[in-house]
Amino acid sequence: MTIASTLQYLRGSFVGSAGTIVFGMEDGTVSIFGLIFGVAATTTDSKAVLIAGASGAVAAAVSMMAGAYLDVETTRDGINARRSLAGSAPDAGGIAASLSSRLAKAGLTPEQCAALTGALQDDRTALGGLLQALQGAPETQLNPWEQALWMLLADFLAAAVPILPFVFLAVPQARLVSAAVTLSLLVALGFGRARIAKRSEFRTVIETVSIGIAAALAGVLISLVIDRWFTG
Repeated sequence: MTIASTLQYLRGSFVGSAGTIVFGMEDGTVSIFGLIFGVAATTTDSKAVLIAGASGAVAAAVSMMAGAYLDVETTRDGINARRSLAGSAPDAGGIAASLSSRLAKAGLTPEQCAALTGALQDDRTALGGLLQALQGAPETQLNPWEQALWMLLADFLAAAVPILPFVFLAVPQARLVSAAVTLSLLVALGFGRARIAKRSEFRTVIETVSIGIAAALAGVLISLVIDRWFTG
């Protein structure tokens, strides 16, 4: 495989995994934003903040990677099971019955269901293909490992954003810089979510930023409560 073909493959994989990547980045940003600010609210020790942030980022990224793999694998296995069931029918009658039922659930009248099923009665391949389309089976199945690796990379890189300022700055200054860069990333992720889901950009950005702020406040609140509990 040449460098050009590899880059082309990666580009196609990136575009096809856009939803997974945005979801992973949002999860990594929000979860570590809350964690890092919770710890930073009760200490000025950069080492403690970095240990908490780094360990949380790695654990969250691996967990999300596993979740993405299992999700895609389960979906793929379900699709293959339905295809196998359709292919194992002794004749087209069973497929036609399932198709008629699906068409009725989709809102077609009994007459329309009967007409469409009757038109394809003798074409088992067409019957199975239409049934798969109604069941929502994608034309190209996702690769579980590919989606898992994109999730790992996106989640970990996004989680690093709120952590990095604490590597170079003292905790009081790092809090401000971390908040600024993390909120900027959340705004960008909001725009990305809006474009993928074809939603209102303003609403989606506000929603994404609000979730991040809520996570940070929750982290700070629980840290202050625990700190006061033990220090009296």
